[in-house]
Amino acid sequence: MRLIPNNKVSLLLAGLLSINLCFTSCDSENNNNNNSDTDVSATRDLNINLDMNLQTMESFGASDAWQGNFIGKNWPIDKKNHIADLLFSKEVDNDGNPKGIGLSLWRFNLGSGSTEQGSASDITDEWRRTECFTTDGVSYDMNKQAGQVWFMKAARERGVEKLLAFANSAPVYLTQNGKAHATIKEFYNLKDGKMPELGDFWATSLDKLKTEHGLTIDYVSPFNEPQYNWDGSGQEGSPATNANIYNFVTVLSPKLQAKGLTSQIVVGETGSYESLYKTVSGLESRSNQIDYFFGTNSARNIAGLSNVKKTISGHSYWQAWPLNQLISSRQSAAARIQSTAGVSLWSSEYCVLESPGIAELPGGAGPGRDLGIQTALWVARIISTDISIGGVTSWQWWTAISRGDYKDGLIHVDDGASNGAGNADYCKNDGFVRDAKTLWALGNFSFFVKPGMVRVQIPNIDNAAATTDVMLTAYKDATNKKLVIVAVNISKSARTYKLNLGGGALTDNKFTPYTTSETLSLKKGTAVDAGNLEIPAKSIVTYVGSYK
Repeated sequence: MRLIPNNKVSLLLAGLLSINLCFTSCDSENNNNNNSDTDVSATRDLNINLDMNLQTMESFGASDAWQGNFIGKNWPIDKKNHIADLLFSKEVDNDGNPKGIGLSLWRFNLGSGSTEQGSASDITDEWRRTECFTTDGVSYDMNKQAGQVWFMKAARERGVEKLLAFANSAPVYLTQNGKAHATIKEFYNLKDGKMPELGDFWATSLDKLKTEHGLTIDYVSPFNEPQYNWDGSGQEGSPATNANIYNFVTVLSPKLQAKGLTSQIVVGETGSYESLYKTVSGLESRSNQIDYFFGTNSARNIAGLSNVKKTISGHSYWQAWPLNQLISSRQSAAARIQSTAGVSLWSSEYCVLESPGIAELPGGAGPGRDLGIQTALWVARIISTDISIGGVTSWQWWTAISRGDYKDGLIHVDDGASNGAGNADYCKNDGFVRDAKTLWALGNFSFFVKPGMVRVQIPNIDNAAATTDVMLTAYKDATNKKLVIVAVNISKSARTYKLNLGGGALTDNKFTPYTTSETLSLKKGTAVDAGNLEIPAKSIVTYVGSYK
């Protein structure tokens, strides 16, 4: 992720498909009730069919970049454990309230060595530099990235199912310019002929994480947002063509196998959805990735490699607003995926970069942290839309912990006197921990919708129209006969639903609700009758029941 100036947004939005504006208004405040002719107090039918299966869910996750290293290495152990509990715990307290959000995937930023370069790295913010396990590809120091390793171990101890390693750049000893940011346009910042050495770096790093730290990395994602040129001083990064990615995947695959590693390679991580499903003007060599990597007639199809996961990932940025683009981009990605047999779609990164105005977000944009419900509802709408319209099987947040005055964290840290700072020493060794409502809104999904659960159809819900009203998704655990419904009420009015369940019967006709609102954080409520499910205004409610 990076913060892109507004004058560069057009690069990724150029050539969008013509949008049918009847999907929804661009201004949700002016269209808060998409059923304006209907009495909002009337009870609505909620028809769920347990026999109509949709996608199988894989995970909900977040990233350690970049705050994880200093905090995991320097902070007091009790505060680190508190942060880890908030992110990873699957336990409940004595009243049945979740202690954390129970993430099922954790993203580890495999470092490139800009930290060791210091100011010579050109990356001005040392929090956005990373250590590297090796400076020459020969000697490895697995004491590096100690804070991030701590968080990976904390995740595993709390039952997080999957670890993913991603990188923003090749290690600096292999890059063409000796930096972890790029100066060459379009192509990957790597010395000629060095892909085998880059493959060795990945395979050896993963092997040593396993043998020396007991950490098995499940997924490997070597390229991040290759559509950008990454030629500034803000952070590590490199462009890459589809051909660059293909060539490296074919090099890395056998190297992982040779070390007996079970890690699966995942590709994509596009800067926005459109580079997945279309050829973007100016990015011809870096877009249309679904067809390039998994198309039946593609000469560069990688699906046949046994350790390539048949998944492609996009980031949810930029096409999240206005709502017609949120909807149409997910429809386009889903349509292309559905025409590509056996491939799943992930949304693998998001935080608020858009500027939709104050009717949608406090302050109108990403700057200025918000621990309250307004940003949480914005994010919950994107999660629900990515799942219900895009059909994603995994949804992943950007940075789990933020020290800045920005809407980019599930958890925010500060010094007790300000909302964030750019000073390098700010919260480097200690600070205050603030849980945002966005954390708990994600928890309404991640704590309850577990890997292997199947989304089932709600046939009477128009998922596009629901983005200004109540978004509803339902999931079943067929083994344990559990039914989970997640409701995101973006509107200013409470809504009431009556469940009509097909393919089974709800045990005792009861659900237990868990609510996130301005005053509640994934709070367990008293069991309610399935014929009277009231979803408060501006809230996210997860209903948990069992069926037979």
